[in-house]
Amino acid sequence: MSAAPAALPTRRALLRTAFTAAVLAGTAAALAPVLRARRPRQTLTPAPLAEETYRGRHIAVDRAGIRIDGRPLHVMRRADGSYLSEVNHFQSYGTPLELARAAVDELGTARLALASAPHHG
Repeated sequence: MSAAPAALPTRRALLRTAFTAAVLAGTAAALAPVLRARRPRQTLTPAPLAEETYRGRHIAVDRAGIRIDGRPLHVMRRADGSYLSEVNHFQSYGTPLELARAAVDELGTARLALASAPHHG
């Protein structure tokens, strides 16, 4: 008694398998964004590195920059590691918090503009 040779898959069986695989891949690709959207989202607002009230003004320093009363203060970093601001760009400060306090002192009761015009060009 000898075993019968295994039958080769037919063309129809191969096409059916390929079509099923294509349908499953397409369904997975279509559902992936829906399933990703159900995950809890991370907040994009960074936690403040420093936050305080100085002379009645709220100062927040985070990785995105410095805000005084919720308005952004344009800050530039010098080669020596100190900081300059658009409020007083003739004096540098050792830390962003020192710079923000000096900007509050310089502003007095004035408020920062919401968006500043480009300086160059």
